[in-house]
Amino acid sequence: MSYNLSVFMAKLKIYTKTGDKGSTSLFGGTRVEKDSVRIAAYGVVDELNSQIGVVLSENPIIDISNKLIRIQQELMVLGSDLATPFTVKTKVPRISRSFTSRLEEEIDQWEKSLPKLNSFILPGGEKVGAALHLARTICRRAEREIVELEKEEKINSKIFPYINRLSDWLFVLARYTNHQEKIIEMQWKGRG
Repeated sequence: MSYNLSVFMAKLKIYTKTGDKGSTSLFGGTRVEKDSVRIAAYGVVDELNSQIGVVLSENPIIDISNKLIRIQQELMVLGSDLATPFTVKTKVPRISRSFTSRLEEEIDQWEKSLPKLNSFILPGGEKVGAALHLARTICRRAEREIVELEKEEKINSKIFPYINRLSDWLFVLARYTNHQEKIIEMQWKGRG
């Protein structure tokens, strides 16, 4: 039997009404309150993915756009990983070490063309760079939420290096795009 996906999707409704009383279902069927630490963790990952969509709306160069689209795909994997209790036998994609390794390779490559940092810099720059700095801060918040989740439940140990390195990746990419646009980084003056 052949299915027409567009016809199938047209029959699905966006609302299910199952969450109308403040709970939602995880992969594997468990229901949890919408303010649970698990929902908070993958909710911030979703927010980060949306911010990357904002960055993409500024039409960065094709190489950067392709990398950001890949990150969006990886964030969907991270979201499904976080939405699925580690003890559930449901098959879902999970974050692996290869995700983190690729981020490290790209960071190393971009840093070769950047001036060395001697002090903290202020977030900002041109639109793409500034939006990437915002993405970095959202990524750090996601990391804090994931740490909270891990205090309550076992999660995939590969998530921590990935989310930590992703914030580094976003920081270096913000610097790189600003550098490509000849934007001078504003240094923090400290107590001066």
